[in-house]
Amino acid sequence: MRETVIVALSKGKLLDPTIKLFQQAGYAGPDFSSDPRRLVFEVLQSGLTFLIVRPTDVPTYVEYGAADIGITGKDLLLEMQSDVHEPLDLRIGGCRIAVAGLQGCDARMRLSSKLRVATKYPNITERYFNQQGIPVEIIKLYGSMELAPVVGLADCIVDLVSSGKTLKANNLKETEVIAWSTARLIVNRASLKMKHQAISQMIGRLKKVRPKTMQL
Repeated sequence: MRETVIVALSKGKLLDPTIKLFQQAGYAGPDFSSDPRRLVFEVLQSGLTFLIVRPTDVPTYVEYGAADIGITGKDLLLEMQSDVHEPLDLRIGGCRIAVAGLQGCDARMRLSSKLRVATKYPNITERYFNQQGIPVEIIKLYGSMELAPVVGLADCIVDLVSSGKTLKANNLKETEVIAWSTARLIVNRASLKMKHQAISQMIGRLKKVRPKTMQL
């Protein structure tokens, strides 16, 4: 009997390109049209069960064994530092973790002792500025990051940037790139041993069909 592999997929922008990649690799995808509220989809012909979860929850589901495999952004792996195996860069969902501030304003020249940085990535932000030797005060926000420098809440922001159009629309300028992020396949360490054949086969198939270069 074929082992069932449980795969945690990220809701949102990564979902459709991820399903497409699985289909190109020869795996039948879930039928979302059957019930848009469902979060668990068994695909018997592929030997897979898909879980549809928030992107920030994918590493947790995999680390604690609720899912054998997960697809999530490198940005979240850098932020959360979960204890998972990361064997494959899928090269989709490309973007960058960047520092941005108001046009014509060098945030590092401010006179107070600490740089105020608004972000939803406090760990990445603190590590980055500590490495630069710059003391920071981190302001945790969950949305509308670009507003923080405009209203004086923060000197700059650290956020995920793709095209940069939202920054430009709010008179912000990208000043530094901290890291590049793409979708990554992650594996529970125990599952890698217990379901080694099925998981290794999946990694091999996806590796063959992933884009040759990073896709934005």
